Amino acid sequence: MAEMATRNEMIEARRPPDQRRGALGWLRANLFDGPLNGTITLLVLALLGWGLWPLVQWALIEADWLGSTREACSGEGACWVFISARFETIVYGFYPEAARWRVDAVFLMLALLIAWLAIPRLPAKRWVGLFALVGFPVLAYGLLIGGHFGLMAVPTREWGGLMLTLTIAIVGIVGSLPLGVVLALGRRSKMPLVRGICVVFIEFWRGVPLITVLFMASVMLPLFVPTEVEFDKLLRALIGIMFFWSAYMAEVVRGGLQAIPRGQEEAAKALGMGYWRRMALIVLPQALKLVIPGIVNTFIALFKDTSLVLIIGLFDLLAIIRAGLTDSNWLGFAIEGYVFAALMFWIFCFSMSRYSQYIERRLHTGHRN
Repeated sequence: MAEMATRNEMIEARRPPDQRRGALGWLRANLFDGPLNGTITLLVLALLGWGLWPLVQWALIEADWLGSTREACSGEGACWVFISARFETIVYGFYPEAARWRVDAVFLMLALLIAWLAIPRLPAKRWVGLFALVGFPVLAYGLLIGGHFGLMAVPTREWGGLMLTLTIAIVGIVGSLPLGVVLALGRRSKMPLVRGICVVFIEFWRGVPLITVLFMASVMLPLFVPTEVEFDKLLRALIGIMFFWSAYMAEVVRGGLQAIPRGQEEAAKALGMGYWRRMALIVLPQALKLVIPGIVNTFIALFKDTSLVLIIGLFDLLAIIRAGLTDSNWLGFAIEGYVFAALMFWIFCFSMSRYSQYIERRLHTGHRN
């Protein structure tokens, strides 16, 4: 048997174990690591408590939650009865009550698809992603519109509330990203005609306000099509929003493309890859990773700007709440309505922001040392 090796020299002294672990360690390291920082932390906490406590009292402690009429709001706090009494209208708009199960089914499928694609351990993501891009839109459109297989037809003028906001946001996001990628590639093209068309498209849509785009899509677009062709008002808004935000998305993606070293594409070209294979397999994956914050920032701005569709007669989440405030039975509860609308927008926007940060950490975006 081989002889066991023995150590003849002393082991060097090691650093003591880190005691700054857990919640107490985090507080000590970040908020109370010195007299000055500790004083500032206590001062900020006192100011927050002084400013937030009245809000907590109004919104939670002294608020009224249950009831169906304004008579149930007898306290000095917020009257969330206004929200609970009109909750179905806020979510579904003017969608027929007997057919609202179809909206619930679409929301449930959407939530399951997002969860399946977001959780890393779940299998068959390629097939689920393909269904989300191809099968789900067709199925959702068939359920929401109806008119076949015994389903009652529901025109888009009866859509509204949170349902309409999510529809516009999802279609706008899914449509603007690939169109923006194509425009970014076209703007960097060596063919003058392609590059010129993409530059004109991008600069035109970035140079006009979204309100003008919606007006143009609602009023002017029907003038450029044959009279026998009828464009749905919602479809016009979706086209205008996709074109508008694809121009911004193109500039975000172009920034990522410019950050990729030229050697990456030259190496792929040396391996015999064609242009589209180089872009799809080598350049674009790296570029899109670099601009995840910019892409998600554009998505958030798109989601918030869905409220502008009110100017063309579409009642999204904010418009439905504003319409409820004109009801003589609920006059004087504008603060509760706007706070609820702001909370709903914040939840969706914050969720997109946090998920983008998770994707950045998972893909090591940022090239940290």
